[in-house]
This record gives sequence, C-alpha cells and structure tokens, in this order.
Amino acid sequence: MSYALSILSKPCSIGSVINNGRHSHQEFTITARVVAPKRPSLPELSIKGIPHTDLHVREIVQRQLQTRGSDHAVFRKPGFQPLFLEDAYDRCRDICAEYAKTFYLGTRLMTEERQKAIWAIYVWCRRTDEIVDGPNAMHMSAAVLDRWEERLEDLFDGRPFDMLDAALTDTVHKFPLDIKPFRDMIEGMRMDTRKNRYENFQELYLYCYYVAGTVGLMSVPVMGISPESSSSASSIYNSALNLGIGNQLTNILRDVGEDALRGRVYLPQDELSQFGLSDEDVYSRRVTDNWREFMQGQISRARFYFNQAEEGASKLDKDSRWPVWSSLLLYRQILDAIEENDYDNLTKRAYIGRTKKLLMLPLSYSRSVSTSFAFR
Repeated sequence: MSYALSILSKPCSIGSVINNGRHSHQEFTITARVVAPKRPSLPELSIKGIPHTDLHVREIVQRQLQTRGSDHAVFRKPGFQPLFLEDAYDRCRDICAEYAKTFYLGTRLMTEERQKAIWAIYVWCRRTDEIVDGPNAMHMSAAVLDRWEERLEDLFDGRPFDMLDAALTDTVHKFPLDIKPFRDMIEGMRMDTRKNRYENFQELYLYCYYVAGTVGLMSVPVMGISPESSSSASSIYNSALNLGIGNQLTNILRDVGEDALRGRVYLPQDELSQFGLSDEDVYSRRVTDNWREFMQGQISRARFYFNQAEEGASKLDKDSRWPVWSSLLLYRQILDAIEENDYDNLTKRAYIGRTKKLLMLPLSYSRSVSTSFAFR
C-alpha cells in the first residue's frame, strides 16, 4: 500500500521578488509531499516455499507407489496377536473420534481397512506432537525425540513398543508407507524445541512441511488415487502436501495470541517489518490497521495453498475424499472467522461452532462426489 506524508514548513523568506520595479520579500509556505514506494503484493513475495526437490518428495512418492510385499510376518515381536490388534485399532478410532470429530466423521465412508490405517496414522502424529506440546512437554529433551525415532524405526521393522505402535506397524505392512515423512515430522518437533522465530517464509514453509505437509504424504497411499484420474501421482501428492501447509498456516494464524504467551512467534519476521510491525506488537496484543493489513496477506497465502490442494482432493479414491474435503472446508472457515473477528487473533481465537461444523459436512460430501470437481 502506498501512502503520502504532507509536511508543512514554517513560513520563510524566499529571495527577492520584483514588484512594479521595487524589490520586496514575500513569504511562502512550502508543502513537501513524500510518497513512499508501494509494498509488493504479499502473496507474490511469499507463497514460494522450499523446492520439493530439496525435500526429496519425488523419492518419497516413487517409493510409496511400489506395492508393499508380504513375504514376512507383520510382527517380529511376540505378543501382538490379531485380537490384540483389533483392540489397538479400536483405541486409535476412539482417540480420533475424541480429538478430531469432524475428520473422524469423514473417515466413516472409507473402507474398513483404510479407516483403521488413517486412524493409526492420526494417532501416531498426535502422539508425536504431544511430545513437544502435550502435558509432559516440560520434561521433553533431545533424547526423548531420539528415542521416539528409534521406536519409529522399530515399528517399521515389525517391532512395535506398545498397542498403538502395533496398529501403525500393521498399517505399514498393508500399505506402501515410506518412513521418511514420519522421520521428517519428528525433525519438525526438534525444530520446535530450538527455534521460536522464523526470519522469512521459506524458513516457515520448511517448518510447516515438517509438522503438517508430511501428513499429506503419509495419507495418500492409504486413501488411494482414483483409477479415473488422469492426473499424475506427483501432482496429487503435491496437493496433499499443500493441504498440510495450508492447515498449518491456518493453525498459526488462529493461535497467534496463544503462541505469544509461550514466547513463540510463528510469523515471518521480514514480513512483519514490511508492515511496520515487530514482536512487540504481537506481545502488546494491539490490533492496528497495520496488523489488519498484514493479516490480510497472511490469510491470502493460506487460501492460496488450499486452492492448490483442491486440485487433488477429488482425485483421490472416491471413498476417501470426504474427510479431505471436510478438513479443507473446515480450515477455510477458520480463516473466515479470523476476518469476522476483524483480524483480532491476538486476544480472540477463531472458533467454528458445532452447528457450523455439522452444516459443513453435507457441503464437503457434495464436493467429494462431484465429478465437476474430480475431473475438471
């Protein structure tokens, strides 16, 4: 946005003026008008994240397109029998239903095998997040995350540590899941322990990939790609990754005030500066015109990633689309709620009520079965 600043000088004498042959002094008022350069459009500056080649996404996709072999036993650790496994999946279902109600309802249209796998992935991701943000986070150390990564390697190798690990071990056996997105999520937790500022969007994008984009990469092999889709597998994986980025950017915008109370600012420092803002403005919890304008750009960027995600959401297997569309539309509504709060995400938390969530489910279902969205 450009702005103009008018500066009125004090009256001053400017040279001699000839008037009817007589010299006289005349005072003038000088008005200096300084126009600041226009700020570039924020989305143009900041939608570009880390190249996927640097994240080795292509290699992940290629490995996950391979068919999972079944020439060895699922569990190499004794004690994990089928009855126990059913209990493990039931527990994963209950956790998903309790903490991700809207997403859970969406999974009910999926085949039973896919439901169980998605619940197992959700629970592992939740447990990973709680290491850093859960009730026992004060006891967290680098060694805890190292041990969690060792457990991940064990469960991929058929040696789960507990019941919930066992559900993911069985899922890994049934679906072509690559371990790298899971390792990358743990790396995101490590980043959270050592970094609480992000100099630019590229740094923030990397964090969002680690903690949320990875979920999309984990989910596609389970959800499946529609056989009618003419899109490449890579483009659908990219859409899934973009949904994770959009979701995490939305989480960040929703939780600015809460994160500030913990001394964390998940906003690009260079972009804050462009709008005349700093961490102090976040901590002071004052919603100014500069803050509103800054937030408009941040919301536009999150919507950009959701738009990119839509391109692949309806090209998944038809039984798997509903939870994806539910997540996509729900998170869009959070952005709407921030706008409805006049961009006050410093003292208010954008909230989507139960009624709105329930009303959104039929819309997300209609999007999931619409051929105009699936194959446009």
